[in-house]
Amino acid sequence: MTEPSRFSVATADGAVLQAIREGSGPALMLVSGLGGTAGFWAESAAMLAGRCEVIRFDQRGIGGSTRGTATCDIAQLARDVLAVLDAAQLEQCAILGHSTGGCIAQSVAAQAPGRVSGLILSATWLKPSHYMTGLFSTRRVMLEQNPEGYAAMGAILAFPPDWLEANWTHYESAVARVPATAAEREIVRERIDALMAFDGSASVPALAALPTLVVGAADDMIVPAFLQRDLAAALPGSQLMFLESGGHFFPISRSADFAACVSRWLAGDQ
Repeated sequence: MTEPSRFSVATADGAVLQAIREGSGPALMLVSGLGGTAGFWAESAAMLAGRCEVIRFDQRGIGGSTRGTATCDIAQLARDVLAVLDAAQLEQCAILGHSTGGCIAQSVAAQAPGRVSGLILSATWLKPSHYMTGLFSTRRVMLEQNPEGYAAMGAILAFPPDWLEANWTHYESAVARVPATAAEREIVRERIDALMAFDGSASVPALAALPTLVVGAADDMIVPAFLQRDLAAALPGSQLMFLESGGHFFPISRSADFAACVSRWLAGDQ
């Protein structure tokens, strides 16, 4: 397995994205969710890099990446993924998107289906729902009125209670990353607006033509299991797989099981 290497990607609107590639084999792009960090994938990436070349990056305005001037919607975030693929000189790869990252992955496939060899849609959804609108409208208000509460509630919603109790440092880390400044809150706010506006219904024909795995956790309280089922039902050729537990952040809380599931699917053991 090759050592991780870092590279920078300049976009047309002036953003500079910080990316990491590691491992060897067929290429797999990892796209994280609302938090937008490459670090979200640290444990899963280390496991997957044993059989893939794994690429991940901090999304615009997040972590080590600068914001740029473009409107931050799902279509633009998908164009950023394509910019990273271009910089990595990858004509085609599989894309694994978690939560909002799954919406971004769907948009990549709709914009440039020839660049995508397969989709893994993890804890994600196809179109707006009452549940998601209610949840994220409330979280948006919390972000403005009580940023510390917003960060704390995000961790509480993201993990199974018993797992979080035994791994309390994840709660502490989330609270330490509270978006304290107005600029930081604006980055999060525009990303919440982007995910709430996403509707991939028109992309279904493009998605249905691609090998697709829909994977979720039965106890996910942020993107509930019924949304995974609805997404899989809209893509008749897709495979649907549920972990019994793990919460929304199952790539962290169930990293070994998650990586094994992804590896089996990539290997064709379906």
